[in-house]
Amino acid sequence: MIAASPILSVRLARDAADRAEAERLRYDVFIRELGGDGELVDHAQGRERDRFDAVTEQLLLIDEARPEGARVVGLYRLLDEAGAARMGQFYTEDEFDLAPLRASGRKLLELGRSCLHRDYRGGTAMFRLWQGLAAHIEARGIEILFGTASFRGADPKAHAAPLALLQREHLAPAALRVTSRQAHDIALPGPAEFDRAAAMRVIPPLIKAYLRIGGKVGQGVFSDAAFNTTDVCMILDIATAHAAQRARYGARI
Repeated sequence: MIAASPILSVRLARDAADRAEAERLRYDVFIRELGGDGELVDHAQGRERDRFDAVTEQLLLIDEARPEGARVVGLYRLLDEAGAARMGQFYTEDEFDLAPLRASGRKLLELGRSCLHRDYRGGTAMFRLWQGLAAHIEARGIEILFGTASFRGADPKAHAAPLALLQREHLAPAALRVTSRQAHDIALPGPAEFDRAAAMRVIPPLIKAYLRIGGKVGQGVFSDAAFNTTDVCMILDIATAHAAQRARYGARI
């Protein structure tokens, strides 16, 4: 349970113990909650991992008031261009064609495995994690953030209304518009065929948070059966992100 007065800090994972804690949180969220799986998932130890962990950093949200070994309560996995070069690709490139981002000539950072411990959702924890992320991207001179964000359930048709809203109102500009590697025969409803307010309510909180700061979505969606999700690619151009929201997270970019 969350402490009455949590002491939240944000830092990069430093060692194997930090990484093990992060992987246990990822297992709780992506495997136990979402029903996902993967080749390198360690069910015996309750640790979710994949081949990209060897070249990524993990930005950890830590509650210092929790017991030793259980202090990581949130995280982002970060993959920069150097790490992607070592792998031959970004993680997102399994799902989306990133050619427009690669051709932009701007400094890229991929965000992945975003998650919070269930007791820390809906409060200040995500705000604190985003503050840490803002400081990180400012220090590294990042110009474009991107990564997949998910609807629960791998059938895109079940999310037709919110997907239609995203594609109609929040599509990335052509110069940054990545495209899904899957073709889906989904008849997305037109503006008069669904309740916009209802569609917005069921958009996952993380996606809505990106939209508030000026994030856009790529073209199309990807059905990830292994993780039981329907994914969109979120793209945030730091140069055009909403100034008021950037200031809220302490970013001077």
